[in-house]
Amino acid sequence: MIKLINTNEAEVDDKLEDILTRSSFDDPEKMETVEEVLNDIQANGDEAVLKYTAKFDGVEFSPEEMLVTEEEIKAAYKQVDDEFLAALETAIENIEDFHRRQKRESWMNVDDDGVVLGQVIRPLESVGLYVPGGTAAYPSSVLMNGIPAKVAEVDEVIMVSPPDESGEMNPYTLVAADKIDIDKIYKVGGAQAVGAIAFGTEAVPKVDKIVGPGNIYVTLAKKLAYGYVDIDMLAGPSEVLVLADNTAVPKHVAADLLSQAEHDPMASSVLVTDSKELAEAVQVELKKQLAELSRQEIATQALEDYGAIILTDDLTEAIEITNRFAPEHLEVAVDKPFELVGKLKNAGAIFLGHNTAEPLGDYIAGPNHVLPTGGSARFYSSLNLDDFIKKSSILSYSKEGLAKVKDKAIKLAEVEGLDAHANSVRVRFED
Repeated sequence: MIKLINTNEAEVDDKLEDILTRSSFDDPEKMETVEEVLNDIQANGDEAVLKYTAKFDGVEFSPEEMLVTEEEIKAAYKQVDDEFLAALETAIENIEDFHRRQKRESWMNVDDDGVVLGQVIRPLESVGLYVPGGTAAYPSSVLMNGIPAKVAEVDEVIMVSPPDESGEMNPYTLVAADKIDIDKIYKVGGAQAVGAIAFGTEAVPKVDKIVGPGNIYVTLAKKLAYGYVDIDMLAGPSEVLVLADNTAVPKHVAADLLSQAEHDPMASSVLVTDSKELAEAVQVELKKQLAELSRQEIATQALEDYGAIILTDDLTEAIEITNRFAPEHLEVAVDKPFELVGKLKNAGAIFLGHNTAEPLGDYIAGPNHVLPTGGSARFYSSLNLDDFIKKSSILSYSKEGLAKVKDKAIKLAEVEGLDAHANSVRVRFED
């Protein structure tokens, strides 16, 4: 069951470190497999992509059959219900609205001496979305990765997702992609999908950036492909940290911890609290709710291996541990949550108040659910509109403006021993 750690007990730092140190991406055996796949695709294109699709997904395609057809999309609509479509529409509306607010404008500043400086903001030309698939349905991943790309006005947005054993894509995933006007959809997954869109083949176009979560093979493939293309981040197993005081409801806290634990045996669910009564009550609730879960085995293993209830002396210490953890999802279940916002330095997304359950962020609220994991919230942000744009600096100097700074520019160039740099400025004043 989930471990209880009191910050006053012996060797507490070692115990905390075991929880804080989540999975890494250093797996030489898997890395070797992924490297072999990517090298093969670079050399042999579609032939290699189809070979690995047959090997890993058990499906044999021709190159043309990888591309999802209009008929397949129409058939998908017949397999989903109106309730799903209504929920999808609400999610799309909220996610679009949130990301539109992130839009930046190009700007230009003209000084009196004729110096013009500015920044031109343009969308990327092509982006590839990786969406997990096979037997699972992840329409929310389609929305969270595809909508900001569309709001940023990326020229071409393509999607790759693994097929099931019959060579079909999940209908919920297909309908979600169609609703947000994804340009092309390919039935290919795993490391071979990343290789296909990173390098390009005859059937699958090369993209400028790859976004979206996947298993360890997909993540390692993105890591190796970086440089050929840009990537969003290296996303590990999901995690939640609940920062709570004695006003939190044990049943709610337990449910929120389990909502992450059921994702993956390596998911991390942590409660940090200064209330012993809450800590003990949550332990009881976890046992009760675990018994009712369909994914009980997965959630149990996650709680045992990567879960913890951390009991602190006070809320100040609890906040320090929270910032050290830098969680993907941070729930703040305290009496006055907004008073703590300025003290919470590291988190992918912050859920404030007793009624703000983490799944709201996964599906419907609007903020992006593609978030930094494994402590990388110390330096990474959630997926956002900036991930789909590029910025070019603009410079223009008049003769008058150049004259004001020429000697300083020449001096700095000379200090660096770059005579030609200095001369490039100097010659403009020799005539």
